[in-house]
Amino acid sequence: MTQTISYTPERCHDIRVFDLTICRDQDTALTARIYQPVKEGLLPALIGVHGGAWSMGDHTTNAAIDKMLAASGLFVLALGCRVAPDHTYPAQAQDVNYAVRWLKSHAKEFSISASCIGGLGTSSGGHSLFLSAMRPEDVRYNALQMQGKQIPDACLSYLIGAWPVLDPYSRYLFAQKNDIDFLVKNTESYFQTRDNMVEGNPQLALERGEDLNLPPVLMIQGTADENLESDSATRFVKAYRAAGGDAQLSLFRNMRHGFALNPGPEQQPIRIDAT
Repeated sequence: MTQTISYTPERCHDIRVFDLTICRDQDTALTARIYQPVKEGLLPALIGVHGGAWSMGDHTTNAAIDKMLAASGLFVLALGCRVAPDHTYPAQAQDVNYAVRWLKSHAKEFSISASCIGGLGTSSGGHSLFLSAMRPEDVRYNALQMQGKQIPDACLSYLIGAWPVLDPYSRYLFAQKNDIDFLVKNTESYFQTRDNMVEGNPQLALERGEDLNLPPVLMIQGTADENLESDSATRFVKAYRAAGGDAQLSLFRNMRHGFALNPGPEQQPIRIDAT
């Protein structure tokens, strides 16, 4: 018998919160924080990927967002990615790719639907999430091995980018021009070369006409974001749609980078149809 997915966001559910290690070998240890709604039925799930300019943050960074999503009835796996300088490109895309496959392989254990798993990436986490999801079969990104006879794929049902860095090369030049030294340093630390910034680039991959996986996308962006070019979200939505994908953009007036990490009543969206 096929189970029906149970999602009742109008209710506020109790949640169980616990940490676990989803990958451990000689060079890799990935920690995740699980937010599990206490309710009956098959749950939709979401993988959360933190920001931090590829050099900071962990599985607790987006706790405020993750708790609210879980309370709405979503099973949330908050992934702690490896960070630079010890781990450079494409380490974080590998981490996301592995986490998707791991969660699908444990779907029955957590009473979630393996066919209804999305992703939410904030800032640089948006880059890592989108890059893995758009290139789910890239041999570089699925380099972290799993045990088992039937390994699931790394495809996701949908993507949410919250103030995401989807053109790291353009943002690198923006940071240089505006003397945002920590962004310059951290981008260089993760990507190592400008060629990597251009190659591992969701925006430019679309513009190059690569054969990409294009799940539905929601972009969330503040209009007063000081860490990104003002047209970054609009450019991505246009390119995504031109490539045949479904992308929506929700702008928030006067909101800065990372605004939803400290939510408040002034955060009201302005719906923009980017064409």
